[in-house]
Amino acid sequence: MDSVDPAGLPKQASRPSFSYHHTVSFKDTNVVGNVYYTNHLEWQGRCREHFLRSHAPGILDDLSKDLRIVTLRCSCDYFAELHAFDDVEVVMSLDARDGHRISLSFEYLLEGRQIAQGHQQLGFMRMTPSGALEPTDPPPEMIDALSRFSHQAGPAQGGQNAC
Repeated sequence: MDSVDPAGLPKQASRPSFSYHHTVSFKDTNVVGNVYYTNHLEWQGRCREHFLRSHAPGILDDLSKDLRIVTLRCSCDYFAELHAFDDVEVVMSLDARDGHRISLSFEYLLEGRQIAQGHQQLGFMRMTPSGALEPTDPPPEMIDALSRFSHQAGPAQGGQNAC
């Protein structure tokens, strides 16, 4: 964490990112009234899906054929609670690409304060005729789209896009 705000919560980092906005519903909460922890992981998935729709729509056709995007690892660290009707911004950035694998980071923001952070490692695979999965490089459209949201991208390549 680079720095903290007066409440002791991590401040939002400025870097090229893609944002997904979510309003917490009662469905997202548990009997105590706060957001059930697994929902943060679900929102990571929604953020990825909206990213694909907005920046790499050609991948959707490949996914209906033999391309698979497999979640290899995911995590989330929680700094503060969320409740019904909170407006959350889930901010996704590319951390790294290594062959067929990519690593993504997620920041969860409430009124500009980071309330959680998450990470995912994804693998790109192709389904063989025998039904086995084999590693494959991400399609060029995906590489191009993700490169605009890399931590290493400069201001001319990056920027913040929202959904």
